[in-house]
Amino acid sequence: MPETGRSFGPFRSPRLRTVEAWLLLLPSVVLFAAFTHLPFVRTFVDAFFSTPKGRRPSHFVGLDNWSDLAHDPIFWKVLINNTWYALGTIPLSVGIALVMALWVNGRIPGRGLLRMAYFTPTVLPMIAVADIWLFFYTPDYGLFDQIRGLFGFAATNRLGDPSSALVAVMVVAVWKEAGFFMIFYLAALQQIPPDLRDAAAIEGASRFAFFRRVIWPLLMPVTLFVLVNAVINAFRTVDHIFMMTGGGPDNATNLLLFRLYELGFKFWDQGQASALTVVLIAVLSTLALVQFLIAGRGVHYR
Repeated sequence: MPETGRSFGPFRSPRLRTVEAWLLLLPSVVLFAAFTHLPFVRTFVDAFFSTPKGRRPSHFVGLDNWSDLAHDPIFWKVLINNTWYALGTIPLSVGIALVMALWVNGRIPGRGLLRMAYFTPTVLPMIAVADIWLFFYTPDYGLFDQIRGLFGFAATNRLGDPSSALVAVMVVAVWKEAGFFMIFYLAALQQIPPDLRDAAAIEGASRFAFFRRVIWPLLMPVTLFVLVNAVINAFRTVDHIFMMTGGGPDNATNLLLFRLYELGFKFWDQGQASALTVVLIAVLSTLALVQFLIAGRGVHYR
């Protein structure tokens, strides 16, 4: 005779099974709401109030915080900086990650060592990465100027020059993120059946044609995932900016999240910091939606 508890399990009422499913999801839902949705709602409400200072409580100011933000020239400079930062780091990090994944996916000598070398920057803390690159960029004594000095070139202060500081921190971000994105591309490449390559070879397709017609369409789900993460990373950069430049010189490397830190913790303006947080979330949500609407059209899941 079958066991009673197991035999009737699949035949329980749909309502009971729904309740059980929600009970299983309840801990995750509570934690997700407590640390994601509720803080955002609180931040959105705080954006309509002034900053409490001493014995002066906060009071409702309406849209004044957003108005002050819109009339702040530093905000627009930071927004432009972050736009250039995103346009410079996202294509480079994703493109380099794809090239590295294609390279180490082939049968080449030392493939394991190459994979480890490409992935090593990913496991390093960003603070340690910033210290390493500070040594590279140090005028006169840094690695780059030491190499340039061998060829008779003068020393340069890349982080101290407003025209090159943003590019310098962008290089650091690409160096660290490319290996992280490579892992996803490498995992996707290893899931592609080798029979497709054999069939393409029989048909006489070139390597470029095989990549464009077969590999790239199959990599679109991973590419969408990588792009979303790359956009988020581009707009939440703060740690190596804090260590390397502090947003300078003359706000040349000041980005949205670092400006948010300055408003909230350095200048103690919680009202404008909350307004900037809402703006940042709106920008990220809009970019994610655009990516899913545009790039998502070419995504096909097996």
